[in-house]
Amino acid sequence: MKIAYADPPYIGCAHLYRDRPDYAGEVDHAALIARLERDYDGWILHAAATPRSIAVLAPLVEPTGARWMAWVKGFAAFKRNVPVAWAWEPVIVKPARKPVVSKRLVLRDWLQESITLRRGLTGAKPEAVCHWCFEMVAARAEDTLDDLFPGTGAVTAAWHSWQRKFTLPEDPFPALPPLDGARRGRSRPGGPS
Repeated sequence: MKIAYADPPYIGCAHLYRDRPDYAGEVDHAALIARLERDYDGWILHAAATPRSIAVLAPLVEPTGARWMAWVKGFAAFKRNVPVAWAWEPVIVKPARKPVVSKRLVLRDWLQESITLRRGLTGAKPEAVCHWCFEMVAARAEDTLDDLFPGTGAVTAAWHSWQRKFTLPEDPFPALPPLDGARRGRSRPGGPS
């Protein structure tokens, strides 16, 4: 199955990335969600917990049948003159297949994981958040993952580390690139092609 991971600049925040060589301005979320629906069996879309973001995305997501989930940040960035911290983010997931309910694992629609620090780009996703997203989208190690906003490669690195959980040394699984701790960071802006 083909799975997309979309962690674009959040609505109203593209200006934070204007110094990046692949800066393309605000992401057209209607076009992005249409692409996710058209080209992928399952997908993950990160968003901001702002009223504007939810108001824009809700009518676009509703007809897809995707589910709204929450990444709750145990440690979050606390900003001067902001009396209530932004300590959670919506994660919108359309599973590639029906997740299996087993005695091994009961999935939750939320995850508590602290933010990352010093990853090179604002909003870098922790590996644990990516792994949770892969479980939520009902990914399998043999699936194909497209990181639509690749940034420094953190999502792809997390995908490879997640795939390694399901391989044995004697498995004929294709060789994966080595994990590189320096390649962790938030997905870059650039928009869907």
